[in-house]
Amino acid sequence: MTSTDAVSPKPRGTRAHCAACLRPQQTCICRWVASVSNQVEVLILQHPMEVANAKGSARLLHLSLSGSRLECGEAFEPDRLGELLSGGRRNVLLYPETADDKSLGLATPQMFDQDWLGEPQRLRLVVLDGTWRKSRKMLYLNPPLQALPRLPLRDTPPSHYLIRKAHLPDQLSTLEATAYALAQLENDPRKFTPLIEAFDGFVAQQASYVRA
Repeated sequence: MTSTDAVSPKPRGTRAHCAACLRPQQTCICRWVASVSNQVEVLILQHPMEVANAKGSARLLHLSLSGSRLECGEAFEPDRLGELLSGGRRNVLLYPETADDKSLGLATPQMFDQDWLGEPQRLRLVVLDGTWRKSRKMLYLNPPLQALPRLPLRDTPPSHYLIRKAHLPDQLSTLEATAYALAQLENDPRKFTPLIEAFDGFVAQQASYVRA
């Protein structure tokens, strides 16, 4: 599968923008793109408010993975979401189970079958890109996502996301969480190290704008 972003909004304004990362050319992040061939397909559902966020990491993640798709929206049409989740792969949602799931009226997710780890080429990792509040709303507004089995991350290192404040100590950027999830699902941590290294470069670039 090739990387696509058929419905991602294009940047507005008169400044020249990079056609790949969609950022102004003077702040282009394409130098940090790491080419990684993933067996587990990745579907990134990006909240519209994240599209123009300079600190967001989803675009860099999308450009770095050979098997990824980036779609923008908050509440997806059921037929459209069904299409995105189809294709014969087993869908796994990268999202923690929390104590307030039931109180919010969320459906009980399916169980993640550990046997699936033996066939990463048959998996699709679904990632919600947004703040905790926005991603929670996306989950609530899209019932098919609620029933997907969820992947709990294990033993992740502290976040390198120094340019954006986390609400909880263990919160990670979209890129970091996806890289660690892929390493877990494909049982190959070293394969996805280039993603973290690319992220470090991206963070350093964004931080330099603050210091300037």
